[in-house]
Amino acid sequence: MTATERRLSTSVLVIGTGGSGLRAAIELAENGVDVLAVGKRPKADAHTSLAAGGINAALGTMDPEDSWQQHAADTLKESYYLANPHTVQIVTEGAARGIEDLERYGMPFAREESGVISQRFFGAHTFRRTAFAGDYTGLEIQRTLINRAAQLEIPIIDTLYITKLLVRDNAVFGAYGFDLEDGTRYVIHADAVILAAGGHNRIWRRTSSRRDENTGDSFRLAVEAGARLRDPELVQFHPSGIIEPESAAGTLISEAARGEGGILRNGLGERFMGKYDPERMELSTRDRVALACYTEIKEGRGTPNGGVWLDVSHLSREVIMQRLPRVYQTMLELQMLDITKDPIEIAPTAHYSMGGVWVRPEDHGTDVDGLYAIGEASSGLHGANRLGGNSLIELLVFGRIVGQAAAAYSAGLESQNRSAAAVEAARAEVDALLAADGQENVRALQRAIRDTMTEHAGVVRDEAGLLAGLAELDAIEARIADIGVHPDIAGYQNLAHAFDLTSAALAARATLQAALERRETRGAHNRSDYPELDPALQVNMVWSADGSITRERIPEIPEEIAALIREVSVAGKLVE
Repeated sequence: MTATERRLSTSVLVIGTGGSGLRAAIELAENGVDVLAVGKRPKADAHTSLAAGGINAALGTMDPEDSWQQHAADTLKESYYLANPHTVQIVTEGAARGIEDLERYGMPFAREESGVISQRFFGAHTFRRTAFAGDYTGLEIQRTLINRAAQLEIPIIDTLYITKLLVRDNAVFGAYGFDLEDGTRYVIHADAVILAAGGHNRIWRRTSSRRDENTGDSFRLAVEAGARLRDPELVQFHPSGIIEPESAAGTLISEAARGEGGILRNGLGERFMGKYDPERMELSTRDRVALACYTEIKEGRGTPNGGVWLDVSHLSREVIMQRLPRVYQTMLELQMLDITKDPIEIAPTAHYSMGGVWVRPEDHGTDVDGLYAIGEASSGLHGANRLGGNSLIELLVFGRIVGQAAAAYSAGLESQNRSAAAVEAARAEVDALLAADGQENVRALQRAIRDTMTEHAGVVRDEAGLLAGLAELDAIEARIADIGVHPDIAGYQNLAHAFDLTSAALAARATLQAALERRETRGAHNRSDYPELDPALQVNMVWSADGSITRERIPEIPEEIAALIREVSVAGKLVE
């Protein structure tokens, strides 16, 4: 069965139609540069739309003494000094411009009576600097960017799955892919490619990502093209993901539930946060609360389903309906549970890839000429713990910068060197999978990887577990060689799952190997066999396709930022 193949050509190809991909495409279109954006899921349903809490910028509308320098200091402190200071400066200094861009596109921010953008506290921020739109901030940003892209008539192809980046002599010249619905193949020639296809947190069993997103696509595409990964072991686990139903395991219960006074209890009915952070209790930082929940469950004090209870039923119905409408609605839909009367069963859930593709701070270029990575696909801003509200502003700042960088790269090319062999290899890879008629089920192997990562590389890790995880992964990869792929009347999802599986295996191997190398406890990375922070490991772990890891030194923090680094209380602040 040979599907038809279409050939397209553009100056810049953007892979991923979430916030970062759309912002880059908008920048290119506004500057008159030919751009094409492609995504594997409908653009209105991109992962950015799930971000609830808010977007950071030191606007000073509520606290005039705030500054980008203080925002940078808070970000570096929270990163446990693994963030790149240059990246941090670029984002914090460019944040106000990012908000202005959104306003220009028509973003409906919440405002004070005076008309200025309202800002609220999030955990570990010195000042109120998180702008928002209810608890649907990400959704409103995504809608705003889609509207702007439509005004600019940016061509966007939904349901196009990219299988391989096309490279010749270490320079990218496009990408290969297929349509998820009818199997049509695409050869897309482009001077530059911007990778904005998310992170890898779907490779855990409980995750805040939905099915078939964040399976490590960006990581595999970049690494196979010749790029490297930085700090893949640094993954943020959110304390509160639901356990049931299985199809929605890991779906987030917003930290607003704790911010409004929610109480955590173990399976014995005991309120346990006093043991872990007696001052801040449930308002402690995300990594602390996740570790506390994990410990209670691991030590046998969890619920029969392996969770803990988050209870807001003592709050008035009025407060719940006004302040936690999304949580109320979610639990009613998924479990027929009324949170005004009953507690929610939760457990830590893989939430955010803080590491990602290795990029240069100034333009997010990779090791491959003409290839850029942005958003959760990239690395450098978050270090070992992401500051709440920073991910959305990162999309806007680097979307703009990388759009400009890709345009300049394209304009400077004397010619675009292509390779018929590279295209043929990409075509053959898809043909081989479509012909695969082995005994192994792709979905079952995806599940096996997720079980392995949950068991051996979750909230707490140790050497024995990580080595066991790598041995299990070896066995899973041997089984991947014998998969069967069967497109059906519903489309080519099964073929996409096979590529997702190979992406997940690569992302899992990088994560396990880097976690083994980071023999310390720092931020979200907890090694029970190395419980202390090791100053010698204030480095980034850079992973290559051959499994080798180099330790990359982090630049000095500029004095004007270093002088502002201090302990920040999170009492009474949301930590979304």
